[in-house]
Amino acid sequence: VQLQASGGGLVQAGGSLRLSCAASRSAFNGNGIGWYRQAPGKQRDLVARFGSSGFMDYADSVKGRFTISRDIAKNTMYLQMNSLKPEDTAVYYCYTPKLLWGQGTQVTVSS
Repeated sequence: VQLQASGGGLVQAGGSLRLSCAASRSAFNGNGIGWYRQAPGKQRDLVARFGSSGFMDYADSVKGRFTISRDIAKNTMYLQMNSLKPEDTAVYYCYTPKLLWGQGTQVTVSS
């Protein structure tokens, strides 16, 4: 596995989770790296990503609640998710241009 996401689980609304995405090699420098999610029956949508010059881009629905970060030395990317809502329930995927998609991690938020 070249790109592996972890940290998902079941949490109550208002709770927090921290997702991690570990790469088998250097993959988290540069731009276009990010997190996406896919709810049942829906398309895969952007959650957060690193754009050009390190600018961080967030979906409107998660702004102020989610924070993307990365540790290039550890080949790892994170998604801190606070104030979770039931509509955040989805499979979360990490993406890098070098390694493409990792396997997803399920996040379920109960009301």
